[in-house]
Parts: sequence; C-alpha cells; structure tokens
Amino acid sequence: MAGAAEKKLADLGIVLPTPAAPVANYVPFVRTGNLLVISGQLCFDGDGKLATKGQLGGGVSIEDGAKAARACAINLLTQLKAALGDLDKVTRVVRLGGFINSAPGFADGPKVMNGASDLMVAAFGDKGRHARTTIGVSALPLDAAVEVEGSFEVS
Repeated sequence: MAGAAEKKLADLGIVLPTPAAPVANYVPFVRTGNLLVISGQLCFDGDGKLATKGQLGGGVSIEDGAKAARACAINLLTQLKAALGDLDKVTRVVRLGGFINSAPGFADGPKVMNGASDLMVAAFGDKGRHARTTIGVSALPLDAAVEVEGSFEVS
C-alpha cells in the first residue's frame, strides 16, 4: 500500500518508474546511519529516454530545463523507494546538487533546479525543504540537460 508521499505523487500524476541501473563502476545509493546519498540521476522519462538533451542557454529553454530537473527528481525518488521500500521513511531532504548542461554565460541554473526542488516539497511538504547547490557544466553524460544528486535523512 502506498504511503502519504506516494499518494501525493499519484495526485500529481507521477508513477515511479523502474530504477535505472548504474552505467559504470558505482552504486545507485549508499546508506550510512540515517543518511542516504543517491548518485546523480539523469533526466530520463518514464520510457527510459532523455526528457531533454542539450545546453541551457544554447537551445534548451529554462522551462524545458526545469522539466528535466523534475524528471531527475522523479528518478531520485525512484532510487529512494528502491533503497527504503517506503518513501515515508524519509525524515528530511537534506541536500540536492544540480548539474546544468550550460552554454557559456548561462546564469539561470537556479531557475532550472527549481523543477527538482519544487517536486521534493510537493512530495514531502516541509520535510522536503533542503539545502541546494546548482553548478553549470559544459557537458553531461549522453548530452543530458540536467543531472541531480541528493542526500536524505531516513528512518
């Protein structure tokens, strides 16, 4: 039976996909004590295709970038569910780190990352408010527009 967080996601029309397997020599998440750190998630959609490719400020709009960041956040939640079995075991979203595939001079990465941050707050309420870092980079794997990693306090 779905918990409160999954019911909120369902109300938003979000169904968590099958978690993506690592594509290199790393694990999708590590738990140490009450801290769960999830490796960076690309902006794959529910069909396993990149939601958005390319650079922000170089053909990709801020709106499409925010949708890509939201897709990354959905994939973070998918990994959380795989690690915990129940999203209601999240006691706090501690930090999100966002990597924005950015053309030279693109300075609106924080607006893009709001797509991920807003979803965490929608899913977890005040427990979803978090610290955040947004970094513009010149390239991401598979030419993804956005990648997001996260740290979560869990029970």
